[in-house]
Amino acid sequence: MLLKFKKNILENFPSITSQKILLAVSGGIDSMILADLFLKSNINFAVVHCNFKLRDASSDLDQKFVEEYCNQNNIPFFTTSFDTSAFSKDFKLSTQVAARKLRYNYFYEILEKENFDFIATAHHLDDSIETFFINLSRGTGIDGLTGIPIQNNKIIRPLLHLSRKEIENYAFENTLAWREDASNATDYYLRNKIRHHLTPILREINPSFSESFQQTLKNLKQTQSLVDDASRMVYKKVVTDELDYKKINITELKKLPNFSAYLYQWLQPLGFTAWNDIYKLVEAKTGKQIFSEKYQLLINRNFLIVAPKSKGIDFEFRIDKGISEVNVPINMLFCKVAKIYNTTNKTIFVDYEKLQFPLTLRRWKTGDIFQPLGMNGRSKKVSKFFKDEKLSIIEKENAWLLCSGYEIVWIIGLRADERFKISNITKTILQIDLTS
Repeated sequence: MLLKFKKNILENFPSITSQKILLAVSGGIDSMILADLFLKSNINFAVVHCNFKLRDASSDLDQKFVEEYCNQNNIPFFTTSFDTSAFSKDFKLSTQVAARKLRYNYFYEILEKENFDFIATAHHLDDSIETFFINLSRGTGIDGLTGIPIQNNKIIRPLLHLSRKEIENYAFENTLAWREDASNATDYYLRNKIRHHLTPILREINPSFSESFQQTLKNLKQTQSLVDDASRMVYKKVVTDELDYKKINITELKKLPNFSAYLYQWLQPLGFTAWNDIYKLVEAKTGKQIFSEKYQLLINRNFLIVAPKSKGIDFEFRIDKGISEVNVPINMLFCKVAKIYNTTNKTIFVDYEKLQFPLTLRRWKTGDIFQPLGMNGRSKKVSKFFKDEKLSIIEKENAWLLCSGYEIVWIIGLRADERFKISNITKTILQIDLTS
């Protein structure tokens, strides 16, 4: 297996022998075998170990075991411990996700501080098989079916070509020591259920399942490459990249025989998941929005607009003099009236002569100030107004301002501005209604 490992290193990581590698070692069989292979391949590496404090004394014994191994073999050793349970509770994360975040944050901290070139982990072929079925069970695109990548960013995985059985055989043949994690024997985690029950059945059906799976991954990766190529070609025809946002031309998009597949390819990396709603969005009315954690997707006439939530959609909508109805980005009615009725959140009355046309509709910006109606001309920051109104992040992001020149006329649906109110000298009254 050592020869197979060296061949894999030569093919996939040819410069590794001249680099500094930070090897993640838990003390389990996989990482201890990787450490042994690194030693016998004369690779320059150090070991990093994380104590998650999840298994009482066993966690401390794992740390001690790895540290003693490093001392015996003159390997530089880095370690830290975490209160993983507290971190998981504080940030409302599963224990596994919390441990992963803590682990990789620490890895990258050491990598940058000590000038390592890469972080090596002991993920192997069976890990890739399990990940495949986990993603399959949850629903995924082709990206989720191509297994664990051999490298992404600064993380390399030199054991992905080896099965768990090959690793176990190597450990016994070379009388190597390791620590057993009792949780691996339970079916508490989905990964363990797949490991204990599904993959043994697949290997019983096909004794060469590992080799067949590797070929399947190769085929899927080739298919993914074709998909990526097609996606890039269509993207250039359909999508316009602006400074802070993207515009997807709906007319051109709908000419494609399977436009939903392209939307998935472009939007999935941005964290969007509500695919049925997204596919329906191309037929929706202007102003309809869908959000991911960091992005928003908005339909504006013949375009789908994609923008970071933090930045918003940085453009204005013009309302010319004499316009009676607006449908972009929201639905509004404008009409002159002889007298005022009760002002509501959806209806305001303003002095027509005080308006400077064209009016504009835009998102709020940091530093925006207005004079809320009823506060006798006192100014207030829009951000402070939102805070006082206890608006959610999404409600703030959804807020629109009606502006006359540089002055705010109405935080639409929330509060009008004092400067445009009706007075005893008003000649023409303009009624503005929010209808959506």
